[in-house]
Amino acid sequence: MFRDEADFCFPRAGDVDVLSSTTIMFINTLDIGLKTEKGEKKMALPKLSSGLIIALAATSVFLTLVTAGIIATQTVASNGTVSSVNVGVYSNSQCNQNCTSITWGTIDPGDSTSKTVYVKNTGTIPITLSMATESWTPTNADDYLTLTWNKQNTVLDPGKSTPATITLTVDSYTGSLTSFSFNIVITGAE
Repeated sequence: MFRDEADFCFPRAGDVDVLSSTTIMFINTLDIGLKTEKGEKKMALPKLSSGLIIALAATSVFLTLVTAGIIATQTVASNGTVSSVNVGVYSNSQCNQNCTSITWGTIDPGDSTSKTVYVKNTGTIPITLSMATESWTPTNADDYLTLTWNKQNTVLDPGKSTPATITLTVDSYTGSLTSFSFNIVITGAE
């Protein structure tokens, strides 16, 4: 049915049924090449530079690693509630805006973020400050998250306030954790 390569690209009437065959099209595609001076056909292959080959290899390795999950990123959304015992916790240094929650924002695994609150002794005797966490959701979130602050065991006199930096650190591996919440309890003990 095909009389030369031109017939392959531009079929004549009556040849259309042959074009529907993937096998014939594949064989004829392989048969197309360059003719030498003696009229022999040779397949022409483009030459690739070594830089292109290295770039293609590196790209394929990277895509394989990403697909396999070896190189991965995950962000963690969060929030927290702040409660206090025997102290006031505020979001400003004038201590007139109660701090009832902290929004940590999005934190990448291996990163940390800090927030400043102001702690005030609202009582009449000196107190010692401490901080704890409770009500983690999910319950294993504290396996991947660490909350610290710079005022543990600080003595605060009556009527005085101090800025406190609370830092949330996320482990480099967070499992399936994608969001969490927990309560922060700041206590002033006599």
